[in-house]
Amino acid sequence: MIGKLIWKNIWFKKGNLLLSVLLFMLGTAVISLLLLVQHGISGKLDRDLQDIDAVVGAKGSPLQLVLSAVYHVDAPTGNINYDDLLASTRGPLVEQVIPLAYGDGYRGYRIVGTTTDYITKYNGELAQGNIFSTAMEVVLGAKVANNTGLKTGEHFAGNHGGDGDAHEEPYTVAGILKPTGTVLDFLILTPVESVWQVHAHQDKTVDENGKRSHAADTAESTSADITAALIKYRSPMAIMTFPRMINAQTNFQAVNPTLEINKLQSLMGVGVDTLKAIAGVIMLVSAFSVLIMLYNRLKERRYELALMRTMGASRWLLAVLLLAEGLILSLAGVLLGLLISRGILLLLSQAGSLNQQIPFTFALLPQELVLIGVTLLLGLAAAIIPAIAAFRLNIAKTLGDG
Repeated sequence: MIGKLIWKNIWFKKGNLLLSVLLFMLGTAVISLLLLVQHGISGKLDRDLQDIDAVVGAKGSPLQLVLSAVYHVDAPTGNINYDDLLASTRGPLVEQVIPLAYGDGYRGYRIVGTTTDYITKYNGELAQGNIFSTAMEVVLGAKVANNTGLKTGEHFAGNHGGDGDAHEEPYTVAGILKPTGTVLDFLILTPVESVWQVHAHQDKTVDENGKRSHAADTAESTSADITAALIKYRSPMAIMTFPRMINAQTNFQAVNPTLEINKLQSLMGVGVDTLKAIAGVIMLVSAFSVLIMLYNRLKERRYELALMRTMGASRWLLAVLLLAEGLILSLAGVLLGLLISRGILLLLSQAGSLNQQIPFTFALLPQELVLIGVTLLLGLAAAIIPAIAAFRLNIAKTLGDG
């Protein structure tokens, strides 16, 4: 009976009802979407960073170097000589050097020349086939295999720059990795020698007759370049010493990736906090809208409420009815907002570019539980003034005024 009465009162003026719910829904959806996106991006950044102490590459933008070498979402700053790098990293400071050499791609995915240590760093496991053992063999990330349809034993030619002319030498798929939820899923991995060999074949010179001829069929590893290197320190002392040494004594740069990503997240956080503040204002406006709606409804229903009192309804019952209306309106808004945010998130995850997809979660975040609680409190707060007015309703005066 009480539930039917509450529903009838809420549905009495549909326009006001829809406006209040819509405002709550909009505020909740914006904040929820920001929380989900922030959680997804932060999680991916942390997973891909994977205990990398430093990134060494050509001088240029430190952030660009980190984005290109760790996350593979930007162009590299240039090439560095592999022999010079190895000479610079010998000693007690560095435990591991993982080279990265690239410049080619296949159907939007980057081909990365590296070592098996790179696969081990991201806990890569084979789903089928074998790890590459010789030049021109590749291992496919899970997303690459799924989206290109390549199978073990098949051949394909890489494209210069990712979408330029195809190289003459084909790669052979040696194996396919299981999904890892890291950048590994979106890469084509091969020995560094593959990249040197392919680009050595691409090197052409013009002879005296104006005809083009191939340069050396292979490139010597002792004189070859790489794009960047991922460094793991042997001791904490290297955190301060190694970057300073590299930056001062070589033509490379050594960058702390954690520091650069923290700067990036800090810059992103300003925009996110601003949007959250705007959404918070929207929710406050929605609470004020509910307050006005319930208070106006109370004035319109004073005679009806007075009759209910004469028929035995208590003051508390009238107050609870109005509080319940505010709670239901805010609850409807927050639930719809959570559904809307996940619908938008689904569209974003499907529309993401091939090498930048983020594994978003659709589960309820702890921060969203707080958001639900705050929204319900706003709904109750908006109903308090009308509820107090209903509690203090003067029956005789109201019935006398008619």
